[in-house]
Amino acid sequence: MSDYTDRDRHEDVKVLHGMGYAQELSRSMSKFSNFAISFSIICILSGGINSLGQATSGAGGAAIGIGWPIGCVISGVFALALAQISSAYPTAGGLYHWGSILGNRFTGWLSAWLNLLGLVTVLGAINVGTFYFFFGSFGARLGVEDTLTDRVLFMAIITAAQALINHMGIKLTAKLTDFSGYLIFGTAILLTIVCLLSASSWEVSRLWTFANYTGTEGASGVWPTTVSGSMAFILGLLLPIYTITGFDASAHTSEETIKAAHSVPAGMTHSVLWSGIFGWVMLCAFVLMIPNMDDAAKQGWNVFFWAMDAQVNSTVKDIIYVLVLFSQFLCGLATVTSVSRMIFAFSRDDGMPIGSKALATVSPRFRTPVTAIWTGSVLATLFVWLTSAITIAGTPAYSIVVSCTVIFLFLSFALPILLGLFTIGGPKWPAMGPWNIGVGMYKLVGVLSLVAMAIIFIIGIQPPNDWALPITVGFVVLALLIWVLVENRRFKGPPIGEEIEKRRAAIVAAEAAVGERH
Repeated sequence: MSDYTDRDRHEDVKVLHGMGYAQELSRSMSKFSNFAISFSIICILSGGINSLGQATSGAGGAAIGIGWPIGCVISGVFALALAQISSAYPTAGGLYHWGSILGNRFTGWLSAWLNLLGLVTVLGAINVGTFYFFFGSFGARLGVEDTLTDRVLFMAIITAAQALINHMGIKLTAKLTDFSGYLIFGTAILLTIVCLLSASSWEVSRLWTFANYTGTEGASGVWPTTVSGSMAFILGLLLPIYTITGFDASAHTSEETIKAAHSVPAGMTHSVLWSGIFGWVMLCAFVLMIPNMDDAAKQGWNVFFWAMDAQVNSTVKDIIYVLVLFSQFLCGLATVTSVSRMIFAFSRDDGMPIGSKALATVSPRFRTPVTAIWTGSVLATLFVWLTSAITIAGTPAYSIVVSCTVIFLFLSFALPILLGLFTIGGPKWPAMGPWNIGVGMYKLVGVLSLVAMAIIFIIGIQPPNDWALPITVGFVVLALLIWVLVENRRFKGPPIGEEIEKRRAAIVAAEAAVGERH
């Protein structure tokens, strides 16, 4: 940060003031820190491991050897398109602002709720995933059982710890997520080496050998319905797509990042690129280590622990488990940051129906939106508790809602991208930001993003996630009703035009209240 000059700071603040907002948060995150927070949320050691069954119980080795790169490209086109928008409009709660600026009050409001619901549920899912990894690695030795009480208590404790760290300032959070970046790289390399050394043989052809295990013994716990071989491969794309998400965290921390118009788009795209490369190498090594692909398919969601137990030295295995667990905790830490900034940004424009003023308050001492941090963490914990205790048609409500998480998130990505296709070069988006892929390239990746959205939606509603369709449609219908009956009259959206000028005095007062100096 030594090269961050007064001129750079002035330019960052000038851009923020130009959108009608005060520099209340502490702008201290480096370019690497902005990358690391998205890289930590993607966390190939979380989704890449916890969701392995989607590949091994579907199309087998080819679902990783061939499917992982394809899935990463699907996520990557979203990252490229959003990165271009973020360079022009680097602000916290990016998806909400982009939906508003490039569209109107309704599209901004809808983007906010899609993104917010996705972030809250994904925080819950990440920390529940951490519980299940802990349960699978050390649970039996420590007497932990997979009960509702143990699961929710574990999740509540680690979420509270993540919230407390966030509460204490972005500098502490950034230091830990910086460390997380190195930890994920190092652990992925270690796991790759261990898998290769522990493999009985390197049957490389596994990586492009297609199978169809859907509906078979064991694999039916992941894919209960037998489908065609091509559909089994397509369903396996959910492994990389579920993993390579959360890169919008770079945008959510724009107001805390130095040289944001350059650093944020770089953070988004680089986090996807390196997660894709390291994740592919690591998972390919795991496939080579598996004793037998047919037996692996029968393990369903437990395939990682089954293979590690069969092939890896117990001491080495425990060391890897500890490193993975810490990485998963830091993944949740970064997600709390992302959730809280989304709540903060939406609330300062009175987007939340209750408590917007409190949720938009920044602590003068820590320069963090403390109420938004704890609110997001409590909501994620309540979500896990309540939905785990409710069953719908024999399926836990938690599983049903989580199946919608990625759909909600990617819809919140697709909406501003779609709007950008119609507004780029016009009065709403007159000029590209300093990070510039060109108008033609933006339009190309924008169209590809919409095609990718259709693919994600189609595969995201297949059994056992068939409840995702009525829930997604129901949410959109409910959102339309709420907008027409209530929010259309109440919600004014972000400031534009003359409203920005009217905020000048409020901006000065807000910055003085938190001790901001330019």
